Amino acid sequence: MDVLQISVVLVLLLLLVKPLGTYIYHVFSGQPNASDKLFQPFENIIFKISGLKERPNMSAKKYTLSLILTNIIFVAVGYTILRLQKYLPFNPNGIDNIEPTLSFNTIISFMTNTNLQHYSGETGLSYFSQMAVITMMMFTSAVTGIVVAIAFIRGITSKGNTLGNFFEDFVKGHTRLLIPMAIIVTLALVGLKVPQTLDPSIELTTLSGDKQEIAVGPVASLVSIKHLGTNGGGFFGVNSSHPFENPSPLTNVLEMLSMWCIPAALTYTYGRFAKNQKQGWVIFSSMALIFLAFLSLIYFSESQGNPALVNMGLDGSQGSMEGKEMRFGIAQSALFSTVTTAATTGTVNNMHDTLTPLGSITPLALMMLNSIFGGDGVGLVNMLMYAIITVFICGLMVGRTPEFLGRKIEPKEMKLIAIALLAHPLIILGPTAIAFLTDLGKEAISNPGFHGISQVLYEYTSSAANNGSGFEGLGDATPFWNISTGLVMLLGRYLSIVALLAVAGSLSQKQPIPETIGTFKTDQPLFSGLLIGTVLIVGALTFLPVLALGPIAEYLTIR
Repeated sequence: MDVLQISVVLVLLLLLVKPLGTYIYHVFSGQPNASDKLFQPFENIIFKISGLKERPNMSAKKYTLSLILTNIIFVAVGYTILRLQKYLPFNPNGIDNIEPTLSFNTIISFMTNTNLQHYSGETGLSYFSQMAVITMMMFTSAVTGIVVAIAFIRGITSKGNTLGNFFEDFVKGHTRLLIPMAIIVTLALVGLKVPQTLDPSIELTTLSGDKQEIAVGPVASLVSIKHLGTNGGGFFGVNSSHPFENPSPLTNVLEMLSMWCIPAALTYTYGRFAKNQKQGWVIFSSMALIFLAFLSLIYFSESQGNPALVNMGLDGSQGSMEGKEMRFGIAQSALFSTVTTAATTGTVNNMHDTLTPLGSITPLALMMLNSIFGGDGVGLVNMLMYAIITVFICGLMVGRTPEFLGRKIEPKEMKLIAIALLAHPLIILGPTAIAFLTDLGKEAISNPGFHGISQVLYEYTSSAANNGSGFEGLGDATPFWNISTGLVMLLGRYLSIVALLAVAGSLSQKQPIPETIGTFKTDQPLFSGLLIGTVLIVGALTFLPVLALGPIAEYLTIR
C-alpha cells in the first residue's frame, strides 16, 4: 500500500511535466500564442504604469542588476511593514511589531525564497503582514528564480549577447504562471476544508470550561503559493502538519504536486528552448534517479522504526511515527520530506528533528546537492552547472576542448562555475564551525552529542540551499541565529545567481560550433550516468565528512 501511494504521486507528476513545461515555454519564448489575448491587456497596463512601454533585450550584466535592484526595493518595503505592523490595518488580534533582528531575518528569508521562520506565523504576524509581505514575497521570490532559469536557458541555447528583458519576464511570470496557478490551487484547497478568512481568531470554551483561541485567517491563499513557489514557511508554526494547512491525505498529495510540478516541468521547457527534447529528459531522468535513491533511504529507514526504541524492546513494526501525523503515515511523510528538500521548498508535514539518523541524511543530502529538481528555476540552473562541469571533465580526459550545446567551455566560464560550486559548501560549513566555537551558537543546541551537530548543520544547510525547513529542536530565535542565517541566505541566493548569469552571458556571445564526430553528445543515457556520478562524487567529497560527524555517527552509536 505504501508503494502504491508513492507511485501514484510519481505518475501524476510525470503527467504534468510535458503540458506544464510546454506552457512555460510559450510564456517566455516571445512567440505569439493563445495566452496573449487573455493576459496581454493586463500586462500592457502594468507596463504603461511602470514606464516600460519598450522592453529591449538586456545583456547579462543589465539583467542581473535589474533583478538585484528590484529585490532590494521589495526588501525595503517588506522590512518597513514588519516593523510597523502594529499600526497597520488587518490586525484584529493586536499583534505587536517584530523586533529588528527577527525582521531582518524574516525579510531576507522570504525574499531569497528560503522562508526560514524563527517565529510562529499565527502569533507573530498580522493578517496584513501575512498578505502584503509574506504572500507577496512568495510570488516575487519564486518568479525571480524562474526568470533566472529562463535567462540562463536563453543564454546557452540562443545567439546574441542577450538574456531577454528582466521586467517583461518578471511580469509574465506573475500574470501568466504563478497567479493563475495559485488561484486554481487556492480554490481547490478551500474546497478541501482549508480556511480562507479575515475574521479574528475563534474563541471557544472547552469541556473543562477553559477559554481557547483557534487561529484562522487567509490560510489557503498562502498555502497555495508557498508550495507552487517552492517557498515553504507556513501560516501556522507547525506548517503543513497543522490540520488547517493540510487536513487530509488528498491535500497532502496536492501540496506535494504543487511544490514539485514547476521544477520538474522546467526540464521540459529547457528541452523546448534547446530544440532537442532529449536534452530536457536527460536532465529530468538524472534528477529523478537521485531523487528515488534518497527517497528509498528515508522510507526504509523510517519504516524500520527508531533503532534506539527498538533496542529497548519496543515494537517497531509500525515504523518510526514520532513527529509524524497519523493521517499521513510513513509513506506520505517520507515522500513529503523528500519532495520538500529536493524542491528546496521547506514546508513540512512532519518534524525532521524526529527522523531516524539515517532518515535525516535524505533531507540534508538533497539540500547539500541543491540541484535535484531544486526550487523554482534555481534547481535546473544548478543541474545545468553540473552538466557543464561533466562536459568539462570529459573533455579533459580525451584532450578536447569541451563543448556544451555547441559552445566551447573555456577558462572564464569554468572560473565562474567554480565560484558558484565552492560558495555553497563554504557558507554551510564555515558558519556551522563558527556556531560551535561561540557560546551564543552552542546555547541553542537542545540535544547533546551527534544529534546536536546535525541540528546546527541542518540550520545552515537549509539557509544556504534557500529551503527553510529546520530541526526544530534548535533554539534559533535569537539575534545570533537571526543575523548569521540571514547572511547565509543572502549569499546562498545571490552568489550563484550572479555567477551563473555571467556564465550564460558569456556563452550567449559565442558562435555555435557545428557538431562533428568528436562531439560529446549530451542527450544520451551515457551522459545522464556521468552527470549523476559527477553530482554524487562532488557532493560526497564536500559533505560526507560532516555527515559522518552527525547522522552517521548518531546511527552507529544507537544501532
